Amino acid sequence: MNNEKIRNIAIIAHVDHGKTTLVDALLKQSHIFRENEQVSERVMDSNDLEKERGITILSKNTSVVYNDIKINIVDTPGHADFGGEVERVLKMVDGVLLLVDAFEGPMPQTREVLKKSLALNLKPIVVINKIDRPGSEPEKVLDKVFDLFIELEATDEQLEFPVVYASAKNGIAKMSMSEDSDNITCIFDTIIENIQAPRCEIDGTAQMLVSNIDYDEYLGRIGVGRVERGSIKSGMQVVVCKDGKNINGKIAKLFTYVGLKRTEVDEVKAGDIICFSGIEDLGIGDTICDVSNPEKIPFVDIDEPTVSMTFSVNNGPFAGKEGQFVTSRHIRDRLFKELERNVSLRVKETDSSESFEVCGRGELHLSILIETMRREGFELLVSRPKVIFKEIDGVKCEPIERLVVNVPDESIGNVIEKLGRRKAEMVNMEPAELGHTKIEFKIPARGIIGYRTEFLTDTKGTGTMNSIFDCYEPYKGEFSSRTRGVLVAFEQGTSITYGLYNAQERGELFIGAGVDVYEGMIVGINSRAEDIAINVCKEKHLTNTRSSGADEALRLVPPIQLSLEKAIEFISDDELVEVTPKNIRLRKKILDSKTREREARRAITK
Repeated sequence: MNNEKIRNIAIIAHVDHGKTTLVDALLKQSHIFRENEQVSERVMDSNDLEKERGITILSKNTSVVYNDIKINIVDTPGHADFGGEVERVLKMVDGVLLLVDAFEGPMPQTREVLKKSLALNLKPIVVINKIDRPGSEPEKVLDKVFDLFIELEATDEQLEFPVVYASAKNGIAKMSMSEDSDNITCIFDTIIENIQAPRCEIDGTAQMLVSNIDYDEYLGRIGVGRVERGSIKSGMQVVVCKDGKNINGKIAKLFTYVGLKRTEVDEVKAGDIICFSGIEDLGIGDTICDVSNPEKIPFVDIDEPTVSMTFSVNNGPFAGKEGQFVTSRHIRDRLFKELERNVSLRVKETDSSESFEVCGRGELHLSILIETMRREGFELLVSRPKVIFKEIDGVKCEPIERLVVNVPDESIGNVIEKLGRRKAEMVNMEPAELGHTKIEFKIPARGIIGYRTEFLTDTKGTGTMNSIFDCYEPYKGEFSSRTRGVLVAFEQGTSITYGLYNAQERGELFIGAGVDVYEGMIVGINSRAEDIAINVCKEKHLTNTRSSGADEALRLVPPIQLSLEKAIEFISDDELVEVTPKNIRLRKKILDSKTREREARRAITK
């Protein structure tokens, strides 16, 4: 039986193709806001990091009512590192709005999310967005989308997808490019006509799959998911089916989504997306069942992590000065708490009680976790990301990424040469917009680590690069990633202009004057391949012939500002990033310069 009064749909796309902006337009034109209500842009990006970076990190639910039919909408992340969020929410919906940029066309993540939705037999609606963008080619992009469907072996029914042309930013959508439109209502009509009402047993015993976990300071853990069978009532006794065990629980409070708000209700029938509180020991993939008929629903397989980093206690000279949570117990508890809602993450204890191996889907996935912990008051050390190798049929294999770059024509040679050194194989090359070329590579995942900053320099900031996990292939061999050494502080103290002036002749600096430094802290990039210990705290002393300030003022080149992502990309295997709520510092694993030299000599003799 179908619940005809409901439609459940997810919006999927590559990063920055306009998913959240489209949700904004749908919400505004469904009149869920008051006429005089102030509504911010990208209203679904509620997280501070999402607002700052302009990307969606966590999937979120909302709903609109159109012609007496409730449309539940799930906004999903577009970045490949947060693919685990997309995979699990697809279990809640019956169709997808596939957004494609009318200028860029299908990108790596477009392919990945479409592949997963087709495998779940979800009905697609293609929205060609940003038709107002200069240089856009909607018809050409539609042909590429059709080719992608065929390549992914879509069924005949899936190939008959409806197409909507939209400019989410301007709040308009139309069924053909020749039409005039001043609203977005044709998207609502297309959803209701083409997406099936949820198939469910309204009269059966209660059953629901938990697809997401939220947290509220007053209500505690909140489970989110779609009711698959029967009805869920506030206050009812239920059984939670976990892997291998069942536990009893009680639904304390029950909510449905009305616009952006959770509205408390007494009962929800099958087909609707709900959230509930009252069960503390709740995890993603658990099934909520009626006490009389406990029956688990199989959960979607989440792709395995491909990158690992070591998180450890800060043991530097400045440890404990800036952070609130600094012990291994604090870090361990926080990481295992993150596991409860971040299904793509893995945390392993190591031989040392002070460090933990954290595995994720990519650098951004892990750096968002580190940045969140930093803002919460944690202080820790993180290592360079390493790819996770697998042994397949006795052969050592490594993860391979599908990398798509859009580069100015004058930078093509430089980019191809540098990616070639990192074992990349060119798969495709085609012209993009005027003066730019789009190139597709298959490259080992470790080849991308540390390359993004170099790529932006080579393309003068105008190039774009996107990658997604493709497959595992036999190990491609060694290659060097960083070609330059670093400038390392020689002693503890405060950086002085005179010392920095002498240091900048050796390379580029990361710090300015008046910064507290310690022995072993990295203060800049050397212009040559080796590391140099340098005294940035050196003062100019007065002599018999002149005072210390007699010469003309010394001019310093502005230091390079390293973000957390750039710092993680930059470091090599013998270096760490010290992360505190106030600072991001780079340092050597071994701080003492003499010990470091001895270890280096020992490594050479081996």
